[in-house]
Amino acid sequence: MTATAAAAADVAVPAVPAVPAVPALATGGAFRSLRIRNFRLYAGANLVNNTGTWMQRIAQDWLVLQLSDSGLALGIVTALQFAPILALSLYGGMLADRYDKRRLMMITQATMGLAALVLGLLVLTDLVALWHVFVIAGCLGVAAAMDMPIRQSFASEIVGTDNLANAVSLNSAIFNAARLVGPAIAGLMIAAAGDDTGPVFLLNAGSYVVTILALRFMRPSELSRSPEVPRGRGQLRAALTYVNGHPDIKAAMLLVFVVGTFGLNFQITMALMVTDVFGRGAEAFGLLSTAFALGSLSGALLSTRRAGRPRQRTLYLAALVFGLFEVACGFMPGYLAFAVVLIPTGAAALTFMVAANSFVQLGVDPTMRGRVMALYFMAFMGGTPVGAPVVGWMGENLGAPVGLIAGGAIVAVAAAALGLIGIRSRGLRLQARVFPRPRVRLGPNRERSGALTVHPRSS
Repeated sequence: MTATAAAAADVAVPAVPAVPAVPALATGGAFRSLRIRNFRLYAGANLVNNTGTWMQRIAQDWLVLQLSDSGLALGIVTALQFAPILALSLYGGMLADRYDKRRLMMITQATMGLAALVLGLLVLTDLVALWHVFVIAGCLGVAAAMDMPIRQSFASEIVGTDNLANAVSLNSAIFNAARLVGPAIAGLMIAAAGDDTGPVFLLNAGSYVVTILALRFMRPSELSRSPEVPRGRGQLRAALTYVNGHPDIKAAMLLVFVVGTFGLNFQITMALMVTDVFGRGAEAFGLLSTAFALGSLSGALLSTRRAGRPRQRTLYLAALVFGLFEVACGFMPGYLAFAVVLIPTGAAALTFMVAANSFVQLGVDPTMRGRVMALYFMAFMGGTPVGAPVVGWMGENLGAPVGLIAGGAIVAVAAAALGLIGIRSRGLRLQARVFPRPRVRLGPNRERSGALTVHPRSS
């Protein structure tokens, strides 16, 4: 923790004690983190749990459409699921810095499993109403707000900082492998059950049991635990002070906020594209989610070979490309063309998310990691309560393609603007040349004008 952050926390920061070493790994390899036993347990459980979670998301959206046939209702239920992140995520990060993250995750996973079980029983007994879905979405949001910063900061304890970037990429690959198969399975199950979503919710409830068992059988002696921060005044304020004092992290979080608020609302726009534009059913909805996940999985696997902290310009470029592909999705004339363009869109989105996560985690002090990652997820998902209803309203009243085009354009403009601001603030300017071969690079700006310099053909 920096001196400024420590002063803001008004608490003495203990000396970092010796922590158990993560088992040594051979360097290199896209799957090197899987050589750690605890990470293998964690990754396997994540695959099962994330598959169930993606199945539930598809089933939940389909259930809302069955009960209301409203894009606005889809936006509201999404907002209710993510709104608690604004209020509680930072508190979850503080708990992650104070207590045993493995035990905290057992509690949050059990809570989310119970919520899925209740929703499944309500559907199977034909007692479910729209307000039930709203309430349970809110309960899931509360548990997720606590779970996310704990889960993210726990990854470094499993694999150590040297393998953190690789572990983040593998977790993203697992997440998107689940996203690849989960929606398709959910669509098939719903269709096979005669449009009944209940079995999907029950299956997801069982997936949380797998995660709890995996956490239970980890070897605590092989965890590289961060020093626990004692109780004290001003610890939440300290996280804000810390981020404010690191312009690179602050800029990354701002871009993450824009992407999460306006760009990543595909659970709403795809559902409306399927029903209102293409006139298809649950199977088509699930397959579109699978196409997006296929691209995301490709982006995650390409990121596994990255070593160390990503460069800041990687974040801006990935966000810009993602925004442009999302705009292209809005102009696609048919179902097949839309599905094809979703693949590179997913790859660009995942490249950005992996880079942003690694950039923040590897740039923060270990004693602040839980709280800073909580701020990261507040930025990434906290804007969803605003963005989701807006995109849902636009899709319902102006057409689903308009929501895609507007969201992608906002992301692209924000990425370009932040990139240019970053170039100017570092005293650099963009330099381009055509001969002897085309090249664009950043160079020193002696005039600090930020102008574009074009090098002519040398004589």
